[in-house]
Amino acid sequence: MLPRSKFLRLAAGTLMVPLAMAAPARAQGGYRLGSGDKIKVTVFGEDDASGEYEIDATGAISARLIGRLQVKNMTVSEVEQAMIEQYRSRGFFKNPRISIELTNLRPFFILGEVEKRGSYPYVNGLTVAQAVAIAGGYTYRASRTRITIQRVGAPHEEAAKENDPVFPGDIIRVPERFF
Repeated sequence: MLPRSKFLRLAAGTLMVPLAMAAPARAQGGYRLGSGDKIKVTVFGEDDASGEYEIDATGAISARLIGRLQVKNMTVSEVEQAMIEQYRSRGFFKNPRISIELTNLRPFFILGEVEKRGSYPYVNGLTVAQAVAIAGGYTYRASRTRITIQRVGAPHEEAAKENDPVFPGDIIRVPERFF
């Protein structure tokens, strides 16, 4: 029989696998691009048109040959289609084959009663508890029961528990507890 602490670590690891596997699928499929995301564009057979781009504060990239392209709130496949149309309509390529890969997701933010408030690189499968740990842990004044999270595009914060998932661009707020 396993000691309780070892069992809990094994169980937690088993539960984390599905979350870690779900995040990339969310990121590649229905994930909407935003400021701070980085993508790698490969135009097959055309190395001069390929490149890596970071989405700027206005939600655009400056793609080679076609210039600025607004990509905020688009999926990766929508950006691929937009680039194909741009390359065709401007006469650069007759039948461009483009592949886009997300190389870096925008950071998450954590505020309030944690040791090191700020923005941090997103990690697949991240939970609120892990985000707090990345930020150095709770301060002695932190309320662990009134944590809130504001999702990208959501107008308001919502209550969050330590095991809730965190997504790129989310803002976590850890308030001060009442004594």
